[in-house]
Amino acid sequence: MGSVAIRRAKQKQQVIEKLSQSAPPGEVFITTVHAETGPSPWLNVIFEEIPFLILIIALTRKMYFLTLTNTSVVINSASRWNNRPGEVVAVFPRHLFPASQVKRARVWSKIYVQFPNSPKAIRLNVHGYWRNEFDQLLAVLPPSAFHNGEVPAKAQAVQQAQGQQFPAQGQFQPPQGQSPQQGQFPPAQPQLPQQQQVQQPVPMEKNPYQN
Repeated sequence: MGSVAIRRAKQKQQVIEKLSQSAPPGEVFITTVHAETGPSPWLNVIFEEIPFLILIIALTRKMYFLTLTNTSVVINSASRWNNRPGEVVAVFPRHLFPASQVKRARVWSKIYVQFPNSPKAIRLNVHGYWRNEFDQLLAVLPPSAFHNGEVPAKAQAVQQAQGQQFPAQGQFQPPQGQSPQQGQFPPAQPQLPQQQQVQQPVPMEKNPYQN
């Protein structure tokens, strides 16, 4: 488990370093979660003895990093081979993050996200290795985002521990000699009632990371 934690920390570091290139000074990076699309992850276990089928399944998946900041949820693509972060594919103000049907589980959790320009919400699977980071993301979602209408106990514990405040350790310090460019993240938005929190994704043309 120790080596997994090291890899996870490295992946989060790579995502934050990439985002810092276009984040405004003082932006707070709270957590980063790795997720994947495609068929049920349990198929990997069923077909692990059939390499050809495993490869086909792997090629159907897309990998993403979801990063929660003090203003936004930023989604990067991720390499399916080495998990290095790629381009930013969507940016949502926190209170408009279009998550639904969230189900937290011990091994594979799931969250449906309505990507801009997608006809329907896309299921993202999150492995238990990322459970702590996932709980931090879930802590900012309204009860209506969850499949049973209730915020999971672990996410509630995160809310209580933070007192609705963001942890100081989430503050990203850019590498020495580098400073983020200003004006790339969307500004913080006023809080809306819960029933309006997950309605409309931010159109891709408003993605501040697009050239």
